[in-house]
Amino acid sequence: MNNTALRSWVEIPENSDFPIQNLPFGIFKTTGTEPRPGVALGNMVIDLSVLAENSFFDVAEIPDPGVFFESTLNPFIALGRPAWKKVRQILQELFSESSEAIKGNAELTDAILIPMDNCEMLLPVEIPDYTDFYSSLEHATNVGIMFRGKDNALMPNWKHLPVGYHGRSGSIVVSGTDLHRPMGQTKADDADAPSYGPSKLMDFELEMGFIVGKETELGEVVSTENARDHIFGMVLCNDWSARDIQKWEYVPLGPFLGKNFGTSISPWIVTLEALEEFRVDGPAQDPKPLSYMKNPAKSTFDIQLEVLIQPEGKNESIICRSNFKHLYWSIDQQLAHQTVNGCNVRVGDMYASGTISGPTEDSYGSMLELSWRGSKTIKLQDGEERKFLKDNDTVILRGYCEKDGQRIGFGEVSGKLLPAKQ
Repeated sequence: MNNTALRSWVEIPENSDFPIQNLPFGIFKTTGTEPRPGVALGNMVIDLSVLAENSFFDVAEIPDPGVFFESTLNPFIALGRPAWKKVRQILQELFSESSEAIKGNAELTDAILIPMDNCEMLLPVEIPDYTDFYSSLEHATNVGIMFRGKDNALMPNWKHLPVGYHGRSGSIVVSGTDLHRPMGQTKADDADAPSYGPSKLMDFELEMGFIVGKETELGEVVSTENARDHIFGMVLCNDWSARDIQKWEYVPLGPFLGKNFGTSISPWIVTLEALEEFRVDGPAQDPKPLSYMKNPAKSTFDIQLEVLIQPEGKNESIICRSNFKHLYWSIDQQLAHQTVNGCNVRVGDMYASGTISGPTEDSYGSMLELSWRGSKTIKLQDGEERKFLKDNDTVILRGYCEKDGQRIGFGEVSGKLLPAKQ
């Protein structure tokens, strides 16, 4: 559990996403240096390699401090939960206001604490595999009504298992990476044949993802009871979608080119330890899930989410506010279902939630829903209007937990939609 009274000698701005109770992990570099692991604290990045050089991580739980000089977090994550917890404990001790171990050494402090503005954030993990789920009841119902009608909104299997598909890990990019409008086949409702060209119905999807922290062997099953031992932490995720390409291709095997051109994630991985204070029960599940997917108590998190659109050269506008706790299927159930057939998981694998929509129209997590398939107009600041995304729009996702004056945030994930490469 987090010590809410803990304070740091490092100045933490008011309403910062990154107090000493958070300490999310990422990969960064500065001008002329190699990528390496860091931890966010206020507006600073803690350089874990400098701490390792000065023997702060020479403890039994961390058998190889060399992991803090690697260009991805995978080697550190592979050390396991005892190492993750020990590093957080060491950092909280070193940077608590009562500690003089670093604070009294100006040269060491300057080497360890690097202003975020001087850092380039990189993809935090090498992602071997990526699964995208479809776990929001509200989103699945909305999309089903649009395409199949109210009486057939949910497919017969939807409330019995977390629907998902295998995505493309190679096109997952870190926040700040711009993406081009994809090309592909589309077919208008009144056309006799498909045509080729840029997608006309570009969309975002408000999602979150979790990162696997413990691998399994082929044939091994992860239960909902021990799923948390296999999860390192969570990120914000924008799973960009070309709705017209997806509509034409998705039957019978699901999304393909309409999704695999790009998925954006936030650079900081917030650990489950940092989120423990914000656990809540998920939605009631009816019918009762099969025994292998029995949901643990407080299986989800109260994470407030928002999406903003910023046209080029103009102000950003909030167009959606939702919450992670709305998801019908929990991350424990998602991982249990992923492995129930013996499918192995690897350190760094990412599993995305699917679009996180809430029960009200302003909490819908995609343009498809907000504009109700283009039948409604979304008004932005400065007089702009949208039904789907336009070229050079920047989409920004933000998320944070807040309770009793404590805030644990994820920062943001942003990306600009560039014109198609034709």
